[in-house]
Amino acid sequence: MTSTRLPGKIMKEVLGKPLLEYQIERIQRVESADEIVIATTWGDTDRIIVEYCDRHSIPCFRGPEIDVLSRYYEAATAFHADVVVRLTSDCPLIDPSIVERVLRRYLDHSLEYDYVSNCLTRTYPRGMDTEVFPLRVLEEGYREATAPEDREHVTPFIYRQGHRFRLSNVAYFKDCSRHRWTVDTEDDFTLIRQIIELIYPSRPNFTMEDVLGLFERDPKLFTTNAHVEQKKNSPLLRG
Repeated sequence: MTSTRLPGKIMKEVLGKPLLEYQIERIQRVESADEIVIATTWGDTDRIIVEYCDRHSIPCFRGPEIDVLSRYYEAATAFHADVVVRLTSDCPLIDPSIVERVLRRYLDHSLEYDYVSNCLTRTYPRGMDTEVFPLRVLEEGYREATAPEDREHVTPFIYRQGHRFRLSNVAYFKDCSRHRWTVDTEDDFTLIRQIIELIYPSRPNFTMEDVLGLFERDPKLFTTNAHVEQKKNSPLLRG
Protein backbone atom coordinates (compact mmCIF):
# COMPACT_ATOMS: atom_id res chain seq x y z
CA MET A 1 0.00 0.00 0.00
CA THR A 2 3.00 2.35 0.41
CA SER A 3 4.07 2.27 -3.25
CA THR A 4 6.06 5.45 -3.92
CA ARG A 5 4.67 6.08 -7.41
CA LEU A 6 1.07 4.93 -6.86
CA PRO A 7 0.12 4.52 -3.18
CA GLY A 8 -2.62 2.01 -2.50
CA LYS A 9 -2.39 0.62 -6.02
CA ILE A 10 -3.34 -3.00 -5.35
CA MET A 11 -6.61 -2.00 -3.71
CA LYS A 12 -7.64 0.41 -6.47
CA GLU A 13 -10.95 -0.77 -7.90
CA VAL A 14 -12.10 -1.62 -11.40
CA LEU A 15 -15.70 -2.67 -12.00
CA GLY A 16 -16.22 -2.65 -8.23
CA LYS A 17 -13.35 -5.02 -7.37
CA PRO A 18 -9.82 -4.27 -6.16
CA LEU A 19 -6.94 -5.25 -8.41
CA LEU A 20 -5.76 -7.71 -5.77
CA GLU A 21 -9.02 -9.62 -6.13
CA TYR A 22 -8.54 -10.02 -9.88
CA GLN A 23 -5.07 -11.43 -9.30
CA ILE A 24 -6.19 -13.86 -6.60
CA GLU A 25 -9.10 -14.98 -8.75
CA ARG A 26 -6.69 -15.77 -11.57
CA ILE A 27 -3.98 -17.57 -9.61
CA GLN A 28 -6.58 -19.73 -7.89
CA ARG A 29 -6.74 -21.50 -11.27
CA VAL A 30 -3.08 -22.59 -11.16
CA GLU A 31 -3.57 -26.35 -10.94
CA SER A 32 -0.19 -27.36 -9.50
CA ALA A 33 -0.18 -24.77 -6.70
CA ASP A 34 -1.42 -25.96 -3.32
CA GLU A 35 -1.97 -22.68 -1.49
CA ILE A 36 -2.00 -18.92 -1.98
CA VAL A 37 -0.45 -16.80 0.76
CA ILE A 38 -0.48 -13.01 0.76
CA ALA A 39 2.85 -11.92 2.28
CA THR A 40 2.27 -8.34 3.42
CA THR A 41 3.84 -6.12 6.08
CA TRP A 42 3.30 -5.15 9.68
CA GLY A 43 2.66 -1.55 8.57
CA ASP A 44 -0.60 0.09 9.58
CA THR A 45 -1.35 1.02 5.97
CA ASP A 46 -1.35 -2.68 5.02
CA ARG A 47 -4.04 -3.51 7.54
CA ILE A 48 -6.58 -3.10 4.72
CA ILE A 49 -4.93 -6.04 2.93
CA VAL A 50 -5.12 -8.20 6.05
CA GLU A 51 -8.78 -7.30 6.53
CA TYR A 52 -9.50 -8.15 2.88
CA CYS A 53 -7.80 -11.54 3.30
CA ASP A 54 -9.77 -12.22 6.47
CA ARG A 55 -13.07 -11.46 4.73
CA HIS A 56 -12.23 -13.73 1.80
CA SER A 57 -10.55 -16.54 3.77
CA ILE A 58 -7.20 -16.00 2.03
CA PRO A 59 -4.14 -16.99 4.12
CA CYS A 60 -2.08 -13.93 5.03
CA PHE A 61 1.33 -13.47 6.60
CA ARG A 62 2.78 -10.22 7.95
CA GLY A 63 6.49 -9.50 8.06
CA PRO A 64 9.12 -6.79 7.55
CA GLU A 65 8.44 -4.06 5.00
CA ILE A 66 11.96 -3.51 3.64
CA ASP A 67 13.53 -6.91 4.29
CA VAL A 68 11.17 -8.71 1.92
CA LEU A 69 13.54 -11.69 1.74
CA SER A 70 12.95 -12.32 5.44
CA ARG A 71 9.21 -11.88 4.94
CA TYR A 72 9.20 -14.48 2.16
CA TYR A 73 11.30 -16.97 4.07
CA GLU A 74 9.24 -16.59 7.25
CA ALA A 75 5.99 -16.92 5.29
CA ALA A 76 7.25 -20.03 3.48
CA THR A 77 8.32 -21.71 6.71
CA ALA A 78 5.14 -20.71 8.53
CA PHE A 79 3.06 -22.40 5.81
CA HIS A 80 5.41 -25.39 5.41
CA ALA A 81 6.12 -24.72 1.75
CA ASP A 82 8.65 -26.89 -0.05
CA VAL A 83 8.44 -24.91 -3.30
CA VAL A 84 7.76 -21.19 -3.56
CA VAL A 85 6.11 -19.45 -6.52
CA ARG A 86 6.85 -15.75 -6.29
CA LEU A 87 4.31 -13.37 -7.84
CA THR A 88 4.23 -9.63 -7.18
CA SER A 89 0.94 -8.00 -6.31
CA ASP A 90 1.09 -5.37 -9.06
CA CYS A 91 0.34 -7.93 -11.80
CA PRO A 92 -3.47 -8.33 -11.78
CA LEU A 93 -3.62 -9.70 -15.34
CA ILE A 94 -1.23 -12.58 -14.75
CA ASP A 95 -2.20 -15.64 -16.77
CA PRO A 96 -2.57 -18.80 -14.63
CA SER A 97 -1.51 -20.98 -17.55
CA ILE A 98 1.83 -19.17 -17.66
CA VAL A 99 2.32 -19.57 -13.92
CA GLU A 100 1.48 -23.26 -14.37
CA ARG A 101 4.00 -23.59 -17.20
CA VAL A 102 6.85 -22.09 -15.15
CA LEU A 103 5.91 -24.12 -12.09
CA ARG A 104 5.72 -27.35 -14.08
CA ARG A 105 9.15 -26.67 -15.57
CA TYR A 106 10.54 -26.64 -12.04
CA LEU A 107 8.48 -29.56 -10.70
CA ASP A 108 9.34 -31.76 -13.67
CA HIS A 109 13.05 -30.90 -13.46
CA SER A 110 13.59 -30.24 -9.76
CA LEU A 111 16.79 -32.28 -9.73
CA GLU A 112 18.20 -30.13 -12.54
CA TYR A 113 17.24 -26.57 -11.55
CA ASP A 114 17.40 -24.38 -8.46
CA TYR A 115 15.43 -21.49 -9.95
CA VAL A 116 13.01 -21.20 -12.87
CA SER A 117 11.43 -18.01 -14.18
CA ASN A 118 10.07 -16.50 -17.38
CA CYS A 119 12.04 -13.26 -17.14
CA LEU A 120 15.72 -14.13 -17.04
CA THR A 121 15.43 -13.29 -20.73
CA ARG A 122 12.25 -11.32 -21.16
CA THR A 123 9.84 -12.46 -23.89
CA TYR A 124 6.53 -12.31 -22.00
CA PRO A 125 4.79 -9.00 -21.30
CA ARG A 126 5.87 -7.34 -18.09
CA GLY A 127 3.12 -8.33 -15.68
CA MET A 128 3.41 -12.07 -16.39
CA ASP A 129 6.53 -12.43 -14.21
CA THR A 130 6.73 -15.75 -12.38
CA GLU A 131 9.61 -17.14 -10.32
CA VAL A 132 9.83 -20.64 -8.81
CA PHE A 133 12.43 -21.96 -6.38
CA PRO A 134 12.63 -24.50 -3.55
CA LEU A 135 12.63 -23.53 0.11
CA ARG A 136 16.23 -24.69 0.52
CA VAL A 137 17.43 -22.08 -2.00
CA LEU A 138 15.29 -19.37 -0.41
CA GLU A 139 16.83 -20.30 2.94
CA GLU A 140 20.35 -19.92 1.54
CA GLY A 141 19.50 -16.42 0.42
CA TYR A 142 17.84 -15.61 3.73
CA ARG A 143 20.92 -16.69 5.69
CA GLU A 144 23.63 -15.33 3.39
CA ALA A 145 22.36 -12.25 1.53
CA THR A 146 23.61 -8.96 2.96
CA ALA A 147 23.19 -6.42 0.13
CA PRO A 148 20.11 -4.19 0.63
CA GLU A 149 18.83 -4.88 -2.91
CA ASP A 150 19.04 -8.62 -2.28
CA ARG A 151 17.04 -8.30 0.93
CA GLU A 152 14.43 -6.02 -0.65
CA HIS A 153 13.88 -7.88 -3.94
CA VAL A 154 14.09 -11.49 -2.68
CA THR A 155 15.59 -13.26 -5.69
CA PRO A 156 18.60 -11.28 -7.07
CA PHE A 157 20.84 -13.24 -4.68
CA ILE A 158 19.79 -16.35 -6.61
CA TYR A 159 19.68 -15.33 -10.26
CA ARG A 160 22.84 -13.22 -10.13
CA GLN A 161 24.82 -16.30 -9.15
CA GLY A 162 24.48 -18.50 -12.20
CA HIS A 163 27.77 -20.14 -11.27
CA ARG A 164 26.24 -21.37 -8.02
CA PHE A 165 22.55 -21.88 -8.73
CA ARG A 166 21.19 -23.76 -11.73
CA LEU A 167 18.86 -21.39 -13.58
CA SER A 168 16.24 -22.03 -16.25
CA ASN A 169 14.25 -19.56 -18.33
CA VAL A 170 10.80 -20.24 -19.80
CA ALA A 171 10.37 -18.26 -23.02
CA TYR A 172 7.34 -17.36 -25.13
CA PHE A 173 7.47 -18.32 -28.81
CA LYS A 174 7.77 -14.64 -29.81
CA ASP A 175 8.99 -11.46 -28.18
CA CYS A 176 6.10 -9.64 -26.48
CA SER A 177 8.29 -7.81 -23.98
CA ARG A 178 7.21 -4.37 -25.24
CA HIS A 179 3.92 -4.83 -23.41
CA ARG A 180 3.73 -3.37 -19.91
CA TRP A 181 0.81 -4.80 -17.91
CA THR A 182 2.03 -4.08 -14.41
CA VAL A 183 0.74 -1.31 -12.15
CA ASP A 184 3.32 1.17 -10.90
CA THR A 185 1.92 4.53 -12.02
CA GLU A 186 -1.45 6.15 -12.67
CA ASP A 187 -1.03 5.59 -16.41
CA ASP A 188 -0.31 1.91 -15.78
CA PHE A 189 -3.54 1.71 -13.80
CA THR A 190 -5.44 3.48 -16.59
CA LEU A 191 -4.31 0.82 -19.07
CA ILE A 192 -5.14 -2.08 -16.75
CA ARG A 193 -8.56 -0.55 -16.09
CA GLN A 194 -9.20 -0.24 -19.84
CA ILE A 195 -8.18 -3.86 -20.45
CA ILE A 196 -10.36 -5.23 -17.66
CA GLU A 197 -13.36 -3.14 -18.69
CA LEU A 198 -13.00 -4.27 -22.30
CA ILE A 199 -12.56 -7.98 -21.70
CA TYR A 200 -13.58 -9.12 -18.21
CA PRO A 201 -17.41 -8.73 -18.42
CA SER A 202 -17.65 -11.13 -21.37
CA ARG A 203 -14.61 -13.31 -20.67
CA PRO A 204 -13.59 -13.34 -16.99
CA ASN A 205 -11.15 -16.22 -17.58
CA PHE A 206 -9.29 -14.29 -20.28
CA THR A 207 -5.78 -15.33 -21.27
CA MET A 208 -2.64 -13.43 -22.17
CA GLU A 209 -3.43 -14.12 -25.83
CA ASP A 210 -6.85 -12.50 -25.40
CA VAL A 211 -5.17 -9.33 -24.15
CA LEU A 212 -2.65 -9.42 -26.99
CA GLY A 213 -5.64 -9.58 -29.32
CA LEU A 214 -6.99 -6.34 -27.84
CA PHE A 215 -3.75 -4.59 -28.74
CA GLU A 216 -3.81 -6.00 -32.26
CA ARG A 217 -7.30 -4.60 -32.74
CA ASP A 218 -6.56 -1.28 -31.04
CA PRO A 219 -2.83 -0.40 -31.11
CA LYS A 220 -3.61 2.96 -29.48
CA LEU A 221 -3.69 1.08 -26.17
CA PHE A 222 0.11 1.08 -26.32
CA THR A 223 0.19 4.85 -25.94
CA THR A 224 -1.45 4.76 -22.51
CA ASN A 225 1.70 3.82 -20.61
CA ALA A 226 4.41 3.40 -23.27
CA HIS A 227 6.38 6.28 -21.73
CA VAL A 228 6.56 4.70 -18.27
CA GLU A 229 10.03 3.50 -17.31
CA GLN A 230 10.57 0.57 -15.00
CA LYS A 231 12.08 1.65 -11.69
CA LYS A 232 15.85 1.25 -11.92
CA ASN A 233 16.11 -0.61 -8.63
CA SER A 234 13.49 -3.18 -9.61
CA PRO A 235 14.55 -6.79 -9.98
CA LEU A 236 14.53 -8.79 -13.20
CA LEU A 237 15.45 -5.96 -15.53
CA ARG A 238 16.82 -8.17 -18.26
CA GLY A 239 15.26 -7.64 -21.65
